[in-house]
Amino acid sequence: MTENTGVQASSDWGRFLHKHWAAFAVMVVAAVLAVAGAVYVFVWFTGNAQSTTLVPSSLGSWSMENLVLFILHAIFWELVLIGIPVAVGAIIGWIWWKRLPSEETYHLSGKKSSKSNRAGGAISPLLFIAFAIKVYVDGNWTLAFSSYTLDYVVGSMVTILIWIAAILAIPAIVGIVWWVHHERTKNLFP
Repeated sequence: MTENTGVQASSDWGRFLHKHWAAFAVMVVAAVLAVAGAVYVFVWFTGNAQSTTLVPSSLGSWSMENLVLFILHAIFWELVLIGIPVAVGAIIGWIWWKRLPSEETYHLSGKKSSKSNRAGGAISPLLFIAFAIKVYVDGNWTLAFSSYTLDYVVGSMVTILIWIAAILAIPAIVGIVWWVHHERTKNLFP
């Protein structure tokens, strides 16, 4: 029975793609162009960032200020030159999908993926933001990375872990105290 469902699903997709091959081809070409365009815009921006002195050409001379400005400017140009056309294309594709008869799209949805297998991607950006805050608070915002010592970086990481523990521990302690108090009053007054 499981094999029959898999064969049915693949044949449904096969029929759907055979019927709408032109739209599928347009979507594939658009995806390839978007990826190629994103790479080209990043290369273009990197060259211009050095020539306009937004950032030094030598990575050893970069400071946290240079890194943050580079990231923010790169995100801006990627969104303006690639993100907006991709968003317009996605809206057009969504409108096309919604206009299809429900008989065509009913069997194509399949099983939804669990969110748990995509979890954990936010930790690295949050650690970077915390490190940037630590560098700013320490007054090392404009110092070149080459002037950072290993002790400073490791000490900063330990400090960030302590910040995270404190931020997570305070609500946990409040919740535990509330639960213990709730359980004690529940047992006293049954």
